[in-house]
Amino acid sequence: MARRVDEGRLVRDPLLALAAEPDDGRDGRFHGRRRGKHLKPGRQRALEVVLPRLSFQVPEAGGLDPWALFDARPAALWLEIGFGGGEHLAAQAEANPGVGLIGCEPFLNGLGSLCALIEDKGLGNVRLLPDDARPLLAALPEGCLERVFVLFPDPWPKTRHAKRRLISPRTLSALARITAPGGELRVFSDDPTYVRWALRHGTEHAEWQWTARVPGDWRAPPADHARTRYEEKALAEGRVPRYLVFRRRPEPAAP
Repeated sequence: MARRVDEGRLVRDPLLALAAEPDDGRDGRFHGRRRGKHLKPGRQRALEVVLPRLSFQVPEAGGLDPWALFDARPAALWLEIGFGGGEHLAAQAEANPGVGLIGCEPFLNGLGSLCALIEDKGLGNVRLLPDDARPLLAALPEGCLERVFVLFPDPWPKTRHAKRRLISPRTLSALARITAPGGELRVFSDDPTYVRWALRHGTEHAEWQWTARVPGDWRAPPADHARTRYEEKALAEGRVPRYLVFRRRPEPAAP
């Protein structure tokens, strides 16, 4: 039985909801397909058991109290948009038990992978939105997040698809609204075009500041970074990731 959580509610059967949605690529979302290869039995079982317990739904109207999603109020909230196989999110949750981590991922295979990791590690500080991130960005309260991760997003390399890139002035403004002053936005990619795109938009945005001072700051990840399966594959194939970290600028002083 799913339990209600203030303005947001846990999803009773997110698998049915996902399976019923069209996947024609015409809705302008950040993500691509929802389904990949057939899930292994262990991940399928974890998906069926863990996802209904930890997933939530963004209310159609009004805001969402993100702290109320967790059994105990976390000391801080972090958000990962598009967590892929979930290796990074699970590692951060394990290393930071006092932090509440919210993960957005519409891809069923990635959800199954993370659900298996959550079960294996006994993680209780993760909540999942098995859907597009944009409704969540609009529903979260101002300044609630201390860290946001956008790790190796789809670069949407074709010109006609560039509008689907996650990093954009509009998204950066939405993230700035819900990130506390001094909070971090980590954008990592192994696609040179996307790196240049993200760096241009990040440095031009008035509410974000690029933290790099020397080349090593973008050539090496932060010390607490946990590599993803995709990142390991990129490195093995000779692709060079770049690690962009932006900090939310302080609010301007009142006149």
